[in-house]
Amino acid sequence: MLSRTIPKTQEKIPILGLGCMRLLEKKGSIDEERSKALVRYAIDKGVTHLDTAWMYHHGQSESFLGRALADGYREKITLSTKLPHWLVKTREDMDFFLNSQLSRLKTKYIDYYLVHSIGKESWDRMKALGVNEFLDQAKKDGRIRNTGFSFHEGTGIFKKIVDDYPWECCLIQYNIIDEFSQAGRDGLKYASEKGLAVFIMEPLRGGKLAKNIPGEISRILDQADIKRTSAEWALKWLWDQPEVTMVLSGMNDISQVDENCEIAKTSYPGDLTSEEHEIIRNIAKTWQSFMKVPCTGCQYCMPCHFGVNIPSCFEMYNNLFMFGDTWRTNASYVIRLGGVMSGHSVASACRDCGACVSACPQGIDIPKRLKEVSGRLEGPFYHILHLGAMVALPIMRRMAFFKKRFLSDE
Repeated sequence: MLSRTIPKTQEKIPILGLGCMRLLEKKGSIDEERSKALVRYAIDKGVTHLDTAWMYHHGQSESFLGRALADGYREKITLSTKLPHWLVKTREDMDFFLNSQLSRLKTKYIDYYLVHSIGKESWDRMKALGVNEFLDQAKKDGRIRNTGFSFHEGTGIFKKIVDDYPWECCLIQYNIIDEFSQAGRDGLKYASEKGLAVFIMEPLRGGKLAKNIPGEISRILDQADIKRTSAEWALKWLWDQPEVTMVLSGMNDISQVDENCEIAKTSYPGDLTSEEHEIIRNIAKTWQSFMKVPCTGCQYCMPCHFGVNIPSCFEMYNNLFMFGDTWRTNASYVIRLGGVMSGHSVASACRDCGACVSACPQGIDIPKRLKEVSGRLEGPFYHILHLGAMVALPIMRRMAFFKKRFLSDE
């Protein structure tokens, strides 16, 4: 397994990590036996970084890993998990969640502790609550070794957060079709120049870039002189970029571990030829041709005067037509834009002021297209999901409070 260096610590880390959000399940819960075998198999193959979070698998992922990493496996790996900022109400809550995660994971320290899916409003709120001081103290007392954040908003906000704290790493969504979405290539380069290790999530868009490939993509692969799977092209494109430190893959099958590990053995920065880059551009353009709205995620339309996250609205709307993943897209829309994790920034907040239209280099009639997004993603199903999420959020906070009180009483 090839490795790359964490700039601020000079530690080596494998270029392929295991994301623990899509572990094998049985009857709605993690399939303990099969998932434990897969995790240990991956570690033995050299995948020695594991990434999880408080909320993954409905709160089961961290506790599962605590059990799976017994028998000496914790000592073989570096581990990252995330602070669920949307459940945090006070500075003391931050310590509660970190200490609970240490207990769940059966470890004395977290190698990389990330503020989960932070954005402009949530970052401002967390700073006001004292998150910088919390991270400093947790590093000082040894509960965490490195700090970072995961991110899903625009490049400008991303750069501000990069500059707001001396992070060691960040985690961004980045792949052949998201080159200019969210933090994008510009954010990738900026973070790297600032000395952050950049970890990549969604390298295959939840596996969608590697399975059920449309005929148009298959023809490009078949006609290429170099024969590679769709997954191999996508992963090699990422590792060709020296700014990419590590790619997290949600592998949930032994064959996926084997394939990705083989690709990771020979993927060096700057390896791809101009011919190979042209093949990848054709693959990406073909995927993008399935988009309903030709938004490149350039962010020129932002910020919206009424708080609409225009690029994210179009990204999720396009996902419906590119991948047909209705349930996941609807859930992401509610959680990311509906005011659950961060501020309320859905398409229906548009007031048709037209300021974004003149700024759009693609000439998109943004207010008109936002009405389409709202019509498709803010129907009855949206309101049911949104109500459920907003009811569940204070309940989860209250449960955390009672658990904290119970533990302190003991």
